[in-house]
Amino acid sequence: MSTKQVLHMNTGVGEASYANNSTLQRKVLFEMKSILEESIKTLLHHTTFKSNLKVADLGCSSGPNSLLVVSDIMSVINTTRLGSKQEVPILQVYLSDLFGNDFNGIFKLLPDFYQKIQDRGDKAGACFINATPGNFYGRLFPNNYIDFFHSSNSLHWLSQSPEELTKGAEPLNKGHIYLTIKSPKIVYKAYFEQFQRDFNLFLRSRSNELTLDGSMVLSLLGRENAAFEKGTTQDLIELVLKDMVLEGLLEETKLDCFNMPIYIPTVEEVKQIIEAEGSFTLQTLKTIQISLDGHLPHDMDTKIKGELISKTLRSVVEPLYSAAFGKGIMDELFSRFAHKISQAIEFEKLHYTTLIMSMTKVT
Repeated sequence: MSTKQVLHMNTGVGEASYANNSTLQRKVLFEMKSILEESIKTLLHHTTFKSNLKVADLGCSSGPNSLLVVSDIMSVINTTRLGSKQEVPILQVYLSDLFGNDFNGIFKLLPDFYQKIQDRGDKAGACFINATPGNFYGRLFPNNYIDFFHSSNSLHWLSQSPEELTKGAEPLNKGHIYLTIKSPKIVYKAYFEQFQRDFNLFLRSRSNELTLDGSMVLSLLGRENAAFEKGTTQDLIELVLKDMVLEGLLEETKLDCFNMPIYIPTVEEVKQIIEAEGSFTLQTLKTIQISLDGHLPHDMDTKIKGELISKTLRSVVEPLYSAAFGKGIMDELFSRFAHKISQAIEFEKLHYTTLIMSMTKVT
């Protein structure tokens, strides 16, 4: 199956669903909030008054996080417009993700969301929320249509894993599911060029769709320097998969032919692509460090922490792994991963880096 068919979070509201295991991603939204607020304020101050403001959230996924950004934007618009005694515009929101996304899970949250906005007691304008299924590596909206784009925790996902890695008789990334500190240059080159193609297409598409004074706020996984770190969640999952191959629970060819459709860029790589593509002016670009167990109580038992972190990862990658390795080994895979992550966090503080940026359309 193609990446776009299986790249979606676990649906529904079950134990392994993304809706019930996305508090770690919520921390990123919290870290983005000040940049989001500043960008919306700038947009409102530098644009002619619009009675209807169009906002799109790309890679919205499902669950309660999907509507947090909408609530924050409404709050900023309300405060800014009331402060200037101008009319509060109607907010038209487009929630966008791939076709396999659980949009129904979002729709079921809307009655409570609208009630909370009403109970908040502010004078926010009307808000209309729509779903726009589709691939953000390409066009989603008409020309000059959207005023503001938001995307969190999505752009490190590629449209596909690099085809070059499995074209030859022998897989180039044999025994690995992603880039490692020892990966040959040809594997790194294939991954970076795939990211470059995808991100270029994303930027060109959004530039066409944005209004003249439109802007974007984005976040994605990143790394602070060129070297790939040891002890990442991908490394630990890879160790589990290799153990399962040795024990005959997984075919070695399935592991050798699987490559994560993900690329974690450096700050410099992101800057380089944005500047070379030329459609946007970068206003802000910063990195933040988020502890892998930072969303959990400090005094929680490490075994329980490992299980909860494992559920978080499972809610994100299970559809992808099920398609590659078979649904039958998922419980065993994530049970073993929970054990490994418990051991890891007992002896060291694991974290991941997120890049947060804001940019405006070049006029």
